[in-house]
Amino acid sequence: MSTAVRAPLGRLHELADGVHAFLQPPGGWCLSNAGVIAGPDGLVLVDTAATRSRAEALRTEAEGLGRGPVKTVVNTHSHGDHVFGNCVFAPPAAVISHELAGPEMEAAGMGLRSLWPDVDWGELTLTPPTITFARSLTLLVGDRAVELHHVGPAHSTNDIVVWLPDARVLFAGDVALPGCTPFCLMGSVHGSLAALDRLRGFGAETVVGGHGQVSGPEVFDQTERYLRRILGLARDGVAAGITPLETSRQHGVGDFGALLDPERLVGNLHRAFLEIQRPDLALGTEIDVPEVFNEMVQFNDGRLPTCLA
Repeated sequence: MSTAVRAPLGRLHELADGVHAFLQPPGGWCLSNAGVIAGPDGLVLVDTAATRSRAEALRTEAEGLGRGPVKTVVNTHSHGDHVFGNCVFAPPAAVISHELAGPEMEAAGMGLRSLWPDVDWGELTLTPPTITFARSLTLLVGDRAVELHHVGPAHSTNDIVVWLPDARVLFAGDVALPGCTPFCLMGSVHGSLAALDRLRGFGAETVVGGHGQVSGPEVFDQTERYLRRILGLARDGVAAGITPLETSRQHGVGDFGALLDPERLVGNLHRAFLEIQRPDLALGTEIDVPEVFNEMVQFNDGRLPTCLA
């Protein structure tokens, strides 16, 4: 049995009538948030946590509302910390995501677990989506419209957000991470900026990021400032003929040191360098993630990025 330090299991926080956020503070690596939308005879979840115990805590909290069982799971993207818990709910629940999410889930498999072998992942079975869409899909939960919109590539190629117009609540997935460092290594910096413009257009009053605390729409401006700094550093690094890691060491985290997981600077610069040097490549083009993760460890003074899951 691992004795690694763990964050407490998540808890539900009511945002509006029938709308809750399952928050897992402090929100760093693999401590992902989820959403619970209650209908007249069942629940819709937004993401399902990284480990078996955390997904089961989500189920206990959600079903404890007394609004019926989990009938539908929506995955905001394919990364393991948001989808590994699918197996706790499906079947019988349906799993909905973007059409790119299933293939990327299957290609990555359970590889995330190898980055933090001391995490108590529990018994997990990869459970891909059973329903997919390309651009947008609207669910009816009772008389409430729940809109799903593909806004990637941003954090990943297959990011979707979940928008509740009547409650003015937006579940933004990892496109917006209040209090945490943005991360575009497997997506796109330019695509993230375009996604932020789309997110502003919804007119959300409450934003639940894929990690971190609940926020208002100010998180979009905060994220944009960070990403524009990344592009500026990348242009300077490319012009100077130095690497993303060297650029990170030369400039540091700047005004963003208070955000969780600052070592993501290196990964973000790798993506930005590629977009500047090879603008002909498709957004979201693959990068050697394990090698970049190793560089993030080097930037972090040789320490593995902290994961409290």
